[in-house]
Amino acid sequence: MDQHNHQSTTSGAVATAKPLHCIVKLGGAAITYKNELETINCDNLNIVSSQLRQAMILGPCHGMDWSRRPGSSEIPTVADDFDEQLQLESKKFVVVHGAGSFGHFQASKSGVHKGGLNKSLVKSGFVATRISVTSLNLEIVRALAKEGIPSIGMSPFSCGWSTCQRNLSTADISTVVKALDTGFIPVLHGDAVLDTSQGCTILSGDVIIRHLAEQLRPDYVVFLTDVLGVYDRPPTEPDATLLQEIAVSEDGSWSVLKPQLQDVSRQVEITVAAHDTTGGMVTKISEAAMIAKLGIDVYIVKAATDHSMRALKGQLRENIPDDWLGTVIRLAK
Repeated sequence: MDQHNHQSTTSGAVATAKPLHCIVKLGGAAITYKNELETINCDNLNIVSSQLRQAMILGPCHGMDWSRRPGSSEIPTVADDFDEQLQLESKKFVVVHGAGSFGHFQASKSGVHKGGLNKSLVKSGFVATRISVTSLNLEIVRALAKEGIPSIGMSPFSCGWSTCQRNLSTADISTVVKALDTGFIPVLHGDAVLDTSQGCTILSGDVIIRHLAEQLRPDYVVFLTDVLGVYDRPPTEPDATLLQEIAVSEDGSWSVLKPQLQDVSRQVEITVAAHDTTGGMVTKISEAAMIAKLGIDVYIVKAATDHSMRALKGQLRENIPDDWLGTVIRLAK
């Protein structure tokens, strides 16, 4: 499994005209069917898009997808009751999504994550991977725009992001900042990028989120997944326990605060799907812990649920209700 470490490319946080409210990670397994090639979970994506609108936008808004879908005879409609005096009041969010059943097959089949652009298979796989992940990005942007969210797709490769020895080395976020300051919602994604040491690799959405969190310092971060949160063992096992609160120390070590585990020596077990070239849940927890070290609360929660709605709205920042199901990772007090 390939995990991409992170090296800070700039020093200090980057200021935006208005503070960033939240960075949201849409897990690939939550918005696609990971075992069905390039198949979107439309029900989940639609619910997530609606929840994001409720969390971001205060007041009325209009749909923004005015284009005809390929193969569709439906004529796009544009609202004729725009009020030019009405200013869209919205909170600043950044969305980053995983690839799910998009991109992983192409990347693993060709070995893009291992590099070697001098090989025709790798170069072809690089192109194929980007076609796949950018097509998913477009569908997510469309779903958000349909809800009235002014979303703009941004690919790390096209923004000039690159790695060195699979560590993030160049990641200029000026375009992201400009989009935020202009009132747009940037939508980034895991991507195939150039690597100065091995030619190319895969940059995961979780690493992207950590870099954005370091630079933009959001109030909180939400990971939307296909399970309720982090478990002490694979959640499919009968005795798996949901870890509701994890504290991260300054040195990077972490401990479970809630619930109190009877066997404190038991290691948290994580399984990673064989075709996941970006490290799966292992990367997610590692990056979440690094974000928490910045003093930023991280919520890992099942997408398209009441629990995710509460996390997105920032209703968990003071106290975690007993009836909330998810995992919060925060800096130890």
